[in-house]
Amino acid sequence: MSITFTLIIQMIVFLILVWFTMKFVWPPIVAALDERANKIREGLSAADTAKAELAIANKRVEEQLSSARTDAAERLANAERLAQQMIEEAKSRASEEAAKIVAQARTEAEQEATKARETLREQVAVLAVRGAEQILRREVDPRAHADLLNQLKAEF
Repeated sequence: MSITFTLIIQMIVFLILVWFTMKFVWPPIVAALDERANKIREGLSAADTAKAELAIANKRVEEQLSSARTDAAERLANAERLAQQMIEEAKSRASEEAAKIVAQARTEAEQEATKARETLREQVAVLAVRGAEQILRREVDPRAHADLLNQLKAEF
């Protein structure tokens, strides 16, 4: 066998191998590569979509957080305003109650003072009657009268 014949046979075998590869081996490989490229493309598309959805979700979350912060600040302000109002109402009620108590105490003090005056008047009247009685029992003597009045003062 000559080298030319061997070379020709090898070329024929090589061509058969190329034809066989192109006909039976290459299409499944190309299909697998195309399928993989499609999956990668779909994955990248899904990632881009997910990124866009994530950005939208983050924006919504920020809006909701901002709304919640605003709502919380508003509620806190309302609570503080209500607390201040309740304090003012309590102060006003306390002032009214204090005024009532002071008025009642003044009334009671006036009543006690009136009672004391009445008691004093009664005691003075009793003393005057006793003094007049004792003076009338004794003779009319200025010294005796002075002693008698001093004695009455000492009793009360």
